[in-house]
Amino acid sequence: MPSFAYQAINENGATVSGTLEADSPESVNNILVARGYIPSRIMAADALSKGDFMTRLGEFFGKVQPPELILFTKQFRTMLLAGIPIIRLLQVLEAQTQNPVLKKAISQMSMDIKQGSTLVDALEKHPKIFSPLYRSMINAGEISGTVPDVLERLSYILEHEHKVRSDVKSALQYPIIVLVALSIAFIVLLTFVIPKFVSIFARAGLKLPLPTKIAMLTYQVLNNYWYIILGVLILLIFGLRRYFATEQGSLARDAFLLKIPLFGPLFQKAAMSRFASIFSILQSSGVQIMTTMKVLIGTIGNTAIAKEFTMIQDMMQQGQGLAGPLRKAKYFPPMVVDMVAIGEESGNIEEMMKVISVHYDEEVAYQVKRLSDLIGPILVVGLATVVGFFALAIFLPMWDLTQMAKQ
Repeated sequence: MPSFAYQAINENGATVSGTLEADSPESVNNILVARGYIPSRIMAADALSKGDFMTRLGEFFGKVQPPELILFTKQFRTMLLAGIPIIRLLQVLEAQTQNPVLKKAISQMSMDIKQGSTLVDALEKHPKIFSPLYRSMINAGEISGTVPDVLERLSYILEHEHKVRSDVKSALQYPIIVLVALSIAFIVLLTFVIPKFVSIFARAGLKLPLPTKIAMLTYQVLNNYWYIILGVLILLIFGLRRYFATEQGSLARDAFLLKIPLFGPLFQKAAMSRFASIFSILQSSGVQIMTTMKVLIGTIGNTAIAKEFTMIQDMMQQGQGLAGPLRKAKYFPPMVVDMVAIGEESGNIEEMMKVISVHYDEEVAYQVKRLSDLIGPILVVGLATVVGFFALAIFLPMWDLTQMAKQ
C-alpha cells in the first residue's frame, strides 16, 4: 500500500505533519478529517523528496505558478471556514508554502493586516500574484461578508483558466517540437550532406538539376552570410518584442492571432469561455456590472477583444445594456449575443452566462482535439516535402552519374 506525506491543521490551529498508508490521496484526506484535522497538503511520500516540478520552476523564475495559487486559495477558504483567525491563518500558510515569492507575499500580507489593512488592500500590494479578478472578487466578498464563498468560486475559476490554458498549450506543443526538429534536420542536411555530394558531382562534370542548384545556393547563402542572417533575426526578434510590448503592437498581434486558420477559432472560443465564466462568477459574487467589465478588460487575455470590451463598457455607461453593444462588437458569435439578450430579458443573465461558459468549454475541448487531428497530416506533408526535396537534390544527379558510368 503506498505511503503519503501530509500536512494538516489540528483543532488548536497548529500545523502537524506525518505519513499515512492509504489507497489514494482521497483516503488520506478522509482519515485526517475523521481525526479532526484540516488537510492542507497531501502528496506521495516519494514525491516529497523529488519536489513538485512546477513549484521548483516557479522558484527558479521567481513566479507563482497557477497550481500554487489554486492550492493557496483552497487552503485559505478551508481555514476560514474552520474559524481560524486570519493572522494565524496566514502564519500557517506562510509556514507550509514552499515557493519563496508566495511565502514573502504572505508574510507581507500578514504584517499589513496586523497594521489595520483590509485583506484586499494587502492583496493589492502584490499585483503580479493576485490578478485584478482575484482582488475584485475578494473585495466583493469582504463587502458582503461572503469571503469563503468567493474563495470557492475563485478556486473554480483559477482551475478552469489553468485547464483551458493547459489544453491550448498542449495543442501547440507537438507541432512546435516537430517544426524545430524539421528545421534542425534541414540545416544539418544542407550544411553537411549536400556539399559532399555536390563535390562528387562536380568532379564528374555533371550538369546539376534544379533542386540541387537551389540546395547549393541556399547552402552558400547560409555559409557566407550566416552572421548577417543571425543579426537580422536577433534584431527582428528584439524589435518585435519591443513592438508587441506597446499597446498598438499588442493589439496588432492579438488581432492577427484571431485570424490564423485553425488556431484563431480556438483562441476566440477560449476567450468566450473565459468571458462568460468570469462574468457569471463576478455577478454572483456581488460585483457591480461596470466593475465586472473593467475586470474583464484586464483579464480576458487578448488585447483585441479587450479593446472591444472598452467600447462595450462606454456604451453600457450610456444605458444601452449588454446585448446591444455586444452585437456591435467584433469577435462575439451570434449565439453569445442572443443568449445574453435572453438573459437580460428574463433577468437571469448569470445562468445564461454559465450555459455559455459550459458550451464554450466543450467547444474548446473539441477544437483542441480537431486541431491535434489536423496537425498530424499537415506535419506529415511538411516532412514529406523536406525529405522529397533533398531526395531529388541528391538522387537526380546520382541517377545521371549512374547512367554516365554505364556508358
